Amino acid sequence: MEHKLKGNTSKLLIRDRYLYFMLLPGVIYFLLFKYLPMWGVLIAFKNYQPFLGFNGSEWVGLKHFIRFFNEPTFTMLFKNTIILAVYNLIFFFPMPILIALMLNEIGRQWYKRFVQTIIYFPHFFSWVAIVGVAYVLFTTEGGAVNELLESMGMEKINILASEQWFRTVVTSEVIWKETGWGTIIFLAALSGVDPQLYEAARMDGANRFRQLWHITFPALRSVIIILFILRLGNFLDTGFEQIYLMLNATNREVGEVFDTYVYSVGILSGQFSYSTAIGLFKSAIGLILVVTANHLARRFGEEGVY
Repeated sequence: MEHKLKGNTSKLLIRDRYLYFMLLPGVIYFLLFKYLPMWGVLIAFKNYQPFLGFNGSEWVGLKHFIRFFNEPTFTMLFKNTIILAVYNLIFFFPMPILIALMLNEIGRQWYKRFVQTIIYFPHFFSWVAIVGVAYVLFTTEGGAVNELLESMGMEKINILASEQWFRTVVTSEVIWKETGWGTIIFLAALSGVDPQLYEAARMDGANRFRQLWHITFPALRSVIIILFILRLGNFLDTGFEQIYLMLNATNREVGEVFDTYVYSVGILSGQFSYSTAIGLFKSAIGLILVVTANHLARRFGEEGVY
């Protein structure tokens, strides 16, 4: 029996050899740039010195983790990161779903494609360009928003230097940049819905809202759950480039997050082991969230990620 299985496997490998050749570059990429570098997390448990090398550096155990948890800035960093992550989860994550549902209701295909093209564009802009647009809009020196407020007899608001506005502006930038791109996978899922289901629903007297609730939305449910679980894996990744560009001396108390702190202590100060420990802490939190969410999804009858 075992010999027969090996024979069948060999035949399948020979038959589909070109498909495996096409798969090979992706496998090599993940091995070289994703799995092999994972050994580097060991420096989180060492006092890594570049001149001593990876193996020659002293093993210090959990020293860097203890130091991080005892840092006066830990509470501020954890709070800021969690709040921004929750903002993204509450306000950004549902937006591609809502936009995809609305686009799916558009009957004119040329108009639908036009709208899709327009909302895809911001995804291809760099964060430097996005933040530059924000500065042009909100600066007190000739900014469009403040000029409008002034023309209406209202006082100017220094939004870019305000702690109260920082998280709102950052989340709004994410929504504007990534919402359109995020609709792609949901529209792909909706394209697989059988049109006869809508015809049957209309014959039974279902209006557009009931068709949306009982046919369209259930078709997206499994995709939403899988993407939500994957999103939790990057829950604490609030984005370095955007936050770093938006930070200044007046909003740092609400804007400094793990990513920007790692850059400050790891790259600028050369504390490689300490910054690696912080990154490993973030990854551990993401892993716990993914495993928990996947377990709950499977417990409630959904497929989950694995």
